[in-house]
Amino acid sequence: MTDNTETMMGEYMALWEEHGIEVGSSPRRKKSSKTKNTKTETPKLNSLSDVAQWLGDCKRCGLCKERNKIVFGSGNPKTKIMFIGEGPGAEEDKTGLPFVGRAGALLTKIIEAMSLNRDEVYIANIVKCRPPSNRVPTPEEIESCLPFLKAQIEVVRPKMIVALGLTAASTLTGQDSAMSLLRGRFHTLAWDDSVPLMATYHPAYLLRNPSAKKIVWDDMKLVLKKMKANQ
Repeated sequence: MTDNTETMMGEYMALWEEHGIEVGSSPRRKKSSKTKNTKTETPKLNSLSDVAQWLGDCKRCGLCKERNKIVFGSGNPKTKIMFIGEGPGAEEDKTGLPFVGRAGALLTKIIEAMSLNRDEVYIANIVKCRPPSNRVPTPEEIESCLPFLKAQIEVVRPKMIVALGLTAASTLTGQDSAMSLLRGRFHTLAWDDSVPLMATYHPAYLLRNPSAKKIVWDDMKLVLKKMKANQ
């Protein structure tokens, strides 16, 4: 196998692993350390409106070139639980709202099974513009967008974060591990050890692998148990 072919195969398999699909002992793309230390200067922000104003009509990375709408986030700014995914899909790009496609409908069912509704939680993504063809965001794109997500978390101050999918989990925890090793136990944010975080499979993965729904529900039961214990 040529060096070029090996590189292409490694990138291909790493792409699937970013979506929580394990492909054995294939090479994994290393998460850029830049996602932990961004250069964007954060102004004083007191509300989500302040964060949205700071974000503005963002053109800080190349994702702005093909987007229709920025998908900022939605839900209760005073919630105790925050769900964070990878990035907007086609439906989200049309509406400007997170998780409104098929995966979003499944997330809604998961939230309702937790005796909550979407108006009681806050939902956001690692990046706020749709990557072309729903590809995994690059480290540079994540670096550009992460300060705004950090600001959202700081304003909302959730008691619990659920990271949906490997991109969200690895970015938020700073850990470069397979989803099977990240899920099922609590972590903290890479930059704030006061906020517990549960990593679990992305709803889009569940659409392709329905048998994993039980695994996600087991994770959500742990989330509910910890939140009840911390009341």
